[in-house]
Amino acid sequence: MDGDQWDTTAEEVDNHLPSSSSSQGAYELNDVGEDEWQMVARKGNQFVINDQPFYVNGFNTYWLMVFAADQSTRGKVTEVFQQASSVGLTVCRTWAFNDGQWRALQKSPGVYDEDVFKLALDFVVSEAKKYKIRLILSLTNNWDAYGGKAQYVKWGKATGLNLTSDDDFFSHPTLRSYYKAHVKAVLNRVNTLTNITYKDDPTIFAWELMNEPRCTSDPSGDKLQSWITDMAVYVKSMDAKHLVEIGLEGFYGPSAPDRAQFNPNSYATQVGTDFIRNHQVLGVDFASVHIYADSWISLTISDSHIQFIKSWMEAHIEDAERYLGMPVVFAEFGVSSKDPGYNTSFRDTMINTVYKTLLNSTKRGGSGAGSLLWQIFPDGTDYMDDGYAIVLSKSPSTSNIISLHSTRVAIFNSMCSWKCKWGCKKKNPLEALFYHDDL
Repeated sequence: MDGDQWDTTAEEVDNHLPSSSSSQGAYELNDVGEDEWQMVARKGNQFVINDQPFYVNGFNTYWLMVFAADQSTRGKVTEVFQQASSVGLTVCRTWAFNDGQWRALQKSPGVYDEDVFKLALDFVVSEAKKYKIRLILSLTNNWDAYGGKAQYVKWGKATGLNLTSDDDFFSHPTLRSYYKAHVKAVLNRVNTLTNITYKDDPTIFAWELMNEPRCTSDPSGDKLQSWITDMAVYVKSMDAKHLVEIGLEGFYGPSAPDRAQFNPNSYATQVGTDFIRNHQVLGVDFASVHIYADSWISLTISDSHIQFIKSWMEAHIEDAERYLGMPVVFAEFGVSSKDPGYNTSFRDTMINTVYKTLLNSTKRGGSGAGSLLWQIFPDGTDYMDDGYAIVLSKSPSTSNIISLHSTRVAIFNSMCSWKCKWGCKKKNPLEALFYHDDL
């Protein structure tokens, strides 16, 4: 079936499915009752819930905790969950850290603002569950925003430690202990609104060790590899139920010189990350990859961006299958409206490219497990826009693309059981259209 036929057929099916329109939320196709709100698990190279496949169509909104901390902006958290669920998005990636900054969660090492925990992070987790949205919670930042590794180094220096680089975060035993204390505080937190301990809450899809870790001071990758090895096992020792991922951008490093051709530029091999090696660490359950052709290749929009996105995704899906045996999630992807040559038509083409590349994996039971848009914003938050914000109510064509993909994903999740491994009996023509060898 070619692309146009598939689009037409999917839309026709969408019109005849109960509760699958964008106004109702495609997630309702696979809606679950309170007693069935189970942990996401992994089987081989796919996610499962109750032994049913769980393909992800999701989004990022990193600032939820900061907005929830202030009564005047808390409603925006509810709005973004409501609007995201209305187009069938089922997973949100957001920050579970704010280190020593404005409205800080962690004011100093191991010292927390209970009001921020209670009013902000507890609320975000509780509110997500109401809309049947699961959360990937990132535990710190490589970048300075909201504290991150630079703040941990500042804290270390304040106690007299001899630290010369922000990358000392990865290697100094005291800073490692600070990070572990934060992990412990979050995982053992009992949500004051739900009375569920975070590490027992199925609303949480996964823990992310760090947003976009890089260690440029050690291009060999050994320093970051050591940190990942330590922290993945530490998180798993405290919480064996939840999935764990690293938070990497996906750059190939020294251990896979033949894959460096897929990197967006030569600098990417020098940032201390190593996609395949990093993800072979014990305790890491799935791979993460980010996609920013406009940041990595050229600021000016061009067709080469689309070609890069396709080859970048296909390379990582292949590696996840061949070397890692795990799912891969494209955990950030987007394009900035500030880029020269930008228009919404290009953004739609870019999103379609990501979705169709994933569907090509899905139809053969491959490792492409889902994607998370960067990023979904509710109305009235333009002042937070980094150029990548998608306001669904103002972006009808983009909303339709997202909603249609959600419908496809929900159908896969609803109609296929893990045990059949896509070898299902085709009971009627409608079902046949959505079996993976017939896409």
